[in-house]
Amino acid sequence: MPSEQTPPQENSETETDLKKDANKPGSLRGQVWLTIQTRQAQQFIRGRKGTADKSAIIGLTGFADRLRVIWLAARNGDPYADWWLIKIHEAIDSSSAYIRDWQTELDSQLDQVTGLEVTIAGSQKPCRVPLQFANPYAYQAARLLFEYDALVCAVLTARHIGLQNNEASEGLLRLCGRKIRFTFVIPQGYKFLQIDRATLSQGGEKSINARKAMGEVPEDILSGERHAPLVPRKVQFPTGFAGNVALHPSSSEPNTDQPEDKNSNT
Repeated sequence: MPSEQTPPQENSETETDLKKDANKPGSLRGQVWLTIQTRQAQQFIRGRKGTADKSAIIGLTGFADRLRVIWLAARNGDPYADWWLIKIHEAIDSSSAYIRDWQTELDSQLDQVTGLEVTIAGSQKPCRVPLQFANPYAYQAARLLFEYDALVCAVLTARHIGLQNNEASEGLLRLCGRKIRFTFVIPQGYKFLQIDRATLSQGGEKSINARKAMGEVPEDILSGERHAPLVPRKVQFPTGFAGNVALHPSSSEPNTDQPEDKNSNT
């Protein structure tokens, strides 16, 4: 009698691995929305193209687009990109603090109104904008815009009930709007020159051109001692990456020389 053949046994390790893979969570997905109540804040989402009579205004979308290149360059070891991230972080913090100070002042004024119960005005049909950015500072800028939007609502409410006249309210909105414009224009000063710390330290033509274009990187930033609180992981991209990334100028560059804000606390 021929002996019965034992059927091959399944590889228990392979089966276990497959079960483990099946139990792994999938990729994370989420949505972020920015809700805007006022037209003043809405104008800062897309900005404005420059004309013969009016200078361009960089909006949130333009700010995020330029910032994306800076973020990628910082990931690839560009010290100038690290420097610009610090500038962006400080500008967002400064602008946010300035707007919050005015918000606190207006809230205090509205709370002291006697005989009236005042509710801050809001839009009957707010603008809801989906956000999909590649780095956290773009979302920080969106939050700054939300704070400005809330301030506009408070200012218009104060004007409506007579706590502020037109001149005072419009002046305050211009000052705070100037803060946002200054913040959103900062990435415009960065030039993508395909440089890293080693190249900058070696000197040579690339190093000279970088210094001419963007100045001398502060030593503590060049050494890595000082950096922005939010930074990308440092990775070396494949050869040829830098040649395929460019910082595209807008159709009309704004004037980055902002007038001195005499009423600013920064």
